[in-house]
Amino acid sequence: MAQEVEKTGQGIAPTGSGSLRVLQRLPTSGARTVVPFELEGSLYLAIPQLAEDVVGQTPHMNAGNSDIDMILYRWRDGRFHESERLRVPGGEDAVFFRIGADLFLATASVRTGSGPYDLNALSKIYRRQNGAWTPFQEIPTFAAKHWHYFTFDARHFLALAQGVTVAGAEARHPRQSCILEWNGTRFVEFQTLEGRWGYNWAFFELSGERFLAYADHTSASSLYRWSGERFTVAQSFAEQGGRAFLFFENERHAWLAFANIAGESTLYRWDGTQFVSHQTLGGPGGREFELIRTDKGLYLVRICFIEGTPAAPKTDLMSQIYRWDAGRFVTLEEFATFGGTDAAAFEMDGERFLAVSNSLTREIRFREDTVIYRLGL
Repeated sequence: MAQEVEKTGQGIAPTGSGSLRVLQRLPTSGARTVVPFELEGSLYLAIPQLAEDVVGQTPHMNAGNSDIDMILYRWRDGRFHESERLRVPGGEDAVFFRIGADLFLATASVRTGSGPYDLNALSKIYRRQNGAWTPFQEIPTFAAKHWHYFTFDARHFLALAQGVTVAGAEARHPRQSCILEWNGTRFVEFQTLEGRWGYNWAFFELSGERFLAYADHTSASSLYRWSGERFTVAQSFAEQGGRAFLFFENERHAWLAFANIAGESTLYRWDGTQFVSHQTLGGPGGREFELIRTDKGLYLVRICFIEGTPAAPKTDLMSQIYRWDAGRFVTLEEFATFGGTDAAAFEMDGERFLAVSNSLTREIRFREDTVIYRLGL
C-alpha cells in the first residue's frame, strides 16, 4: 500500500496511511540515524546529522557543511521537544550504553569541513556527569560510520565500522574497522579487521557461541565467531554493497537479515553450522532494518537509502514493512522515504511508535524531516 505525500520544508515527507500515521516531523538535516534511549526517567532521541545545505552550492549528497551538531530530543506531553545539541560534525551514528553506574553516548563523525572535507575526524565518546553530557574520550577515526556496543563475561566492547576506498581520500588516522575494549578507565584497541569501507555490526549468541556480523561496502561482509581470544571469520556474504545485519530468533529457528544497497537484501536461516539463504527482501537500496514484535505478530521494517550513484542518486524510494507469515516475510505495506537512513521502534504512553530518519530530498538537499509515526501493528 503506497502512501500519499505532501511537501514539507525543502523536501517531501509521507503523510501516513495504513499501519503508519504521522505524529510529528522533526526538522533535521542529513539525519543519519535515530537512537531512542531512557535517561533519568525520560525518553530521549539522538539524531546525528551529516551536513546542512550551503547557499549557492551545487547539490550533491557528499557536499554541504558538515560542521554541525547532533540533536537530542526529549519526549514530553506526547511529542518530542529539542533538549540540547552536542558537537558531532559529519554525524553518522550514536550509541547509548552503560558500564556500571556510568552512562555513555559514543558518536561517529564521518568527516569535518564544508569543502574541502577531512575524513580524518575525532569521534567523541560522551559521559553523563552532573546532569550533563561531557566529552570523555576522542577516538581518531577515518570516515567513521557506526558504533556497536556489546558485552559478555563482564567485558565491554565498542566495534567501529569505518573507512572508504575512494580516490584521493588520505588516511592519517587508522583506516580499518576495529573493535575497542574497556580497560576499566577508557576504551583501547582490541582487534583490527580487514574491512575497508565498514557500515554496520550485529552481535549475538547462538548455540553456545558468540558471533559478530560485519557489513562492508567494498570488502566482503562477514560473520565473525569468538574463538575465546579474538573474532575470526566464520562465513562471508556479499563482496560489496553491505549495509546492515539484523539477528533474531523465531519459530525455533535463528535468522539473519542482510541489507545490501547494491543488490538484493536477503534473509538467511541458521542450519546448525552456517546461515543459508531463505528469501530475498527487496532489491537495491537497502540500508537498515528494525524488528518489531507485537501481540499481532512479527514485523520487519526495511529502510531504503538511494539507488544509482552518488553523482546522480535517486533518493525518493519506497521502504517496506513485512509481516511474518508461514515461515516467510510478506510485504504488508510500503511507505515513502527520502534518502532513508534508519528506523527505531519504541513504546510510550501505552502506544507504539516508529522513528524514521530521512537524509536527502529529491533535489539532493539535506534539509529533510525525520518522521515520528504512530504504529498500528
